[in-house]
Amino acid sequence: MTNLGERIRELRENKDISLRELAKKLDISAAFLSDVELGRRYPSKKVLRQIALKLDVEPEELENYDTRPPVEEIRRRMQADPTFGFALRKVMKISPEDLMKLVGKESGPKKK
Repeated sequence: MTNLGERIRELRENKDISLRELAKKLDISAAFLSDVELGRRYPSKKVLRQIALKLDVEPEELENYDTRPPVEEIRRRMQADPTFGFALRKVMKISPEDLMKLVGKESGPKKK
């Protein structure tokens, strides 16, 4: 499965844009963009939106490749409802494939 950084690199290379050139257009460092492409760091929503616009894709397309859990939302929901935390701990013991079936999806983002 392709991750966020790999997808960004693929789109950038398809447009024949160098990493440094894209970083300059985004007003971010080439080192940061390199780390994003290598999966070492993740861009903010604002930067991810800017990347998407420069690569002529919808921001939602790139968001589909972001595999990080929504930590802040999970924390907020667990504080608001302790049963959510209990349910989450139970769900975390199932396989990723079974979890995807549970939410009604066959697999993660489609590879292009």
